[in-house]
Amino acid sequence: MLKKLILTVGLLVVLLAAYLALWPVPVRPVAWVAPADPGYAGAFAVNDQLASLNMIDLGHEEGPEHIAVGPDGKLYATVASGNILRMNPDGSAQEVFVNTGGRVLGFDFDAAGNLIAADAVKGLLSVSPAKQTTVLSNRVGGQPIHYADAVVVARGAGAGGKMYFSDASTRFAPAEWGGTFEASVLDILEQAATGRILEYDPATKTTRIVAHGIAFANGVALSTDEKSLFVAETGKYRIWKIDVQARDLNVGAGPGTQASVLLDNLPGYPDNLMRGLDGKIWAGLAKPRNAVIDQMAGKPFVRSMTLRLPRALWPVPKAYGHVFAFSEDGKVLADLQDATGAYPETTGVTETPQRLYVQSLHAKGLGWLKRVPGM
Repeated sequence: MLKKLILTVGLLVVLLAAYLALWPVPVRPVAWVAPADPGYAGAFAVNDQLASLNMIDLGHEEGPEHIAVGPDGKLYATVASGNILRMNPDGSAQEVFVNTGGRVLGFDFDAAGNLIAADAVKGLLSVSPAKQTTVLSNRVGGQPIHYADAVVVARGAGAGGKMYFSDASTRFAPAEWGGTFEASVLDILEQAATGRILEYDPATKTTRIVAHGIAFANGVALSTDEKSLFVAETGKYRIWKIDVQARDLNVGAGPGTQASVLLDNLPGYPDNLMRGLDGKIWAGLAKPRNAVIDQMAGKPFVRSMTLRLPRALWPVPKAYGHVFAFSEDGKVLADLQDATGAYPETTGVTETPQRLYVQSLHAKGLGWLKRVPGM
């Protein structure tokens, strides 16, 4: 009996080892060098300024991933159900403005009052004030746009209302991999850096590639003079500054004359970028750094193995609320944190003269703080 038991256990061990080593996984991990985590120090020293959020009840909705004030003065918010909600600034009179049938992650408004949406499933969309939805772009260079994530509309003279948006990953489309969060985990785990920034010109109805080689291209904001784009590279903890005139620029090859790293080695994964008041740009860190994940950066095989483990054993970073504001020259102007992570996956901030609305991937309500001048 003992010999049989030993043989059985040995066989199970062999089968487990074979499973961990050989079972097919969807990623082809690429080795990279993760910078040493500086932790919460300097401009990002630990604080609790995000710990006392006021909450707007969203009913059965959750995950106000992106928030913006429309031309009508109303507050618009995308939520996990796929709805775009519309409400008064105090959260009253909530209604479903539209559901595109996909999953809008980021949006902006053009000069005509149309809501321009980056829909992770359907591409770049325009939703008129009358709620009519039009697909502006879902392909570039003959290839599909897999994961439209964030968008900003140029407003300056001569810009012609050009729209700049991120295609977070050309490898993992949310519609094919279980949703936006699941697809983002696969892309960041793989580190193939297939994300890109695209430009849609409504005058010519054409789409072109501004830059590529980005490890999960996420939030996008324009400089005041609209000559540069600020881009959150979620997978590598940094924010780029890229010339809007760049054409199919490979930022993965490193900084150059048309692209530079504005903020590097952040203490978390940067998400949305939103223009605030007084020249500020707000960023959200959806998750903090994780030592285990950084240690696996140069170990592609180990990263493949993690996908063969039960999801509960994945090294997912803990919840940690964190948003900050920076200037166009990369100086951190404000930093708000909550180590408890009570308001989870903070993706960004929408600043109005009265309030700071805090965006979140999974929160059950919409958090806000009274805006303090000079914050």
